[in-house]
Amino acid sequence: MIVVATENFEVYHGVVDELRDRGVRFTTIEPGDPVPEAVRVAIVGPEDEHPNIDTVRADPENPRRAVDEALAILRGSDGRTVVGIDPGDRPGIAVLSGETVVAAFQVPADETAEIVAREIEEAADPLVRIGDGARLAGAKIIEAIEDAPVELVDETGTTPYLGTGARGMGDVLAAVNIARLEGEVVQERDIEPTPGEIQRIKDRSRRESEAERTISERLARKVATGELSIEEALAKHRGDE
Repeated sequence: MIVVATENFEVYHGVVDELRDRGVRFTTIEPGDPVPEAVRVAIVGPEDEHPNIDTVRADPENPRRAVDEALAILRGSDGRTVVGIDPGDRPGIAVLSGETVVAAFQVPADETAEIVAREIEEAADPLVRIGDGARLAGAKIIEAIEDAPVELVDETGTTPYLGTGARGMGDVLAAVNIARLEGEVVQERDIEPTPGEIQRIKDRSRRESEAERTISERLARKVATGELSIEEALAKHRGDE
């Protein structure tokens, strides 16, 4: 169990609200009071006394970070922060502390690096893993990420089947799976598609076209780099005919 032991008003209310929102079992004591036997982790304010157990000092402006750290200790996790990204126009982003998902986002692509920077700001050894789809969008995200190594992950099979009521969650759930897969460390992403990738996109365009049309290599290249979706490429192909 977690105990909140602080005289700091902002820390107390921020941490307690966060714990309640997550349904975490906790108790509270005055700083210096005996710690209940069932308690394994204490969250305290910047100036509070340090109890003789695992303790997390909370920033009044970021109570969620303290709760994430306390939960990682409670669950016996190594607590390493790993961010998974499923790239695209609105990337799915998942933040893991050890094996626990502590935050998830889906934002416009140009906000992704800012979200990542905020989530890894105080992490001791952060890692970012990004799927290898949406090549152009992924390349821009990799270029914008600083202060953490980036691994490029094969995202094949990372998007789960979505049952009733789960519509719209696919990109975030894929990001969780991406965060849990090892990849290749990269500093940048080559956006030049291979001949095999071009052919696979052309084959897919034929399968998805009502009239079994095959888009041109020029349009297939734009799909590969993320400039067009397959649907947009098919529409352009029909217009060019």
